Amino acid sequence: MKNLRFVRGDGGGRRFTLPGLHDVLWWLLAIGIVVAGAQLAWMVLAPVSPLGDWKPARVRLMDDGARSALMTGFDPFNRDVAVVAGPAQVATVTDLPLTLYGIRVNPYSGGGTAIIAGSDGEQQVFRIGEEVMPGVTLAAVAFDHVTLGRGGASELLYLDQSKPVPTIAPATLGNSVAPPHVAPPPPAAPARGAGQIGASDLRSGISFGGNAEGGGVTLNPGGDGSVFAGAGLRPGDVLVSVNGQAVTGQQDLAGFAGQLRPGSNVSMTVRRGGRDVPVKITVSK
Repeated sequence: MKNLRFVRGDGGGRRFTLPGLHDVLWWLLAIGIVVAGAQLAWMVLAPVSPLGDWKPARVRLMDDGARSALMTGFDPFNRDVAVVAGPAQVATVTDLPLTLYGIRVNPYSGGGTAIIAGSDGEQQVFRIGEEVMPGVTLAAVAFDHVTLGRGGASELLYLDQSKPVPTIAPATLGNSVAPPHVAPPPPAAPARGAGQIGASDLRSGISFGGNAEGGGVTLNPGGDGSVFAGAGLRPGDVLVSVNGQAVTGQQDLAGFAGQLRPGSNVSMTVRRGGRDVPVKITVSK
């Protein structure tokens, strides 16, 4: 203890003196080194870590049912909108003569529209809840198909409902295999909304009613209605223009019959359900 000093007093006794600042700092540094060394030795030699008996969590695999529920409630095209998966409903692909051309989905309002054409090939825009054809309504829309309500049952109509190509067995020629015969594609269908009908059939198959409210002339089917439907028209259509000329009443139809010449094209615009629908008729030769 060289830093502690005992000084003899005047009375012959000894007096204790405090160490200097340098001595105090030296002892504090020494104590700190000893404590740090003890902690290091404890960390190296201790058999159990300070966190106890800790083990990393194992990977949890989802079963098939949970994975199916997760994917049903996830829409990759609208990731910021929560999709609630309801009870599974059995729906079949419809056999109705309908073709789906386009879909617009509004995930925020839950609404949407679809472009659907019937057997006549005329494309129309339908909103959810509207009647696509008698007894068939548009019930819901999705990113690749729509749901149709028909007689209390649900039927699906997809954007692509093409049938699979039949398998053709290759023909063998000697030891070589001839390339499979591919059937030629079917002839192209006429343009959507275009009907090719004779002039006389058009004159007898389309009749004009009275002037419609808001302008135009009401169209009615004549005969058995086949010519009227084949031309892309529906009962109750209101004719509002012919070849770009506005039709406000029957007085504007004086030259309509003269435009039905063999080989001519007649472009009409009809008002149907509050919408203007173009109808093109090609008069056959």
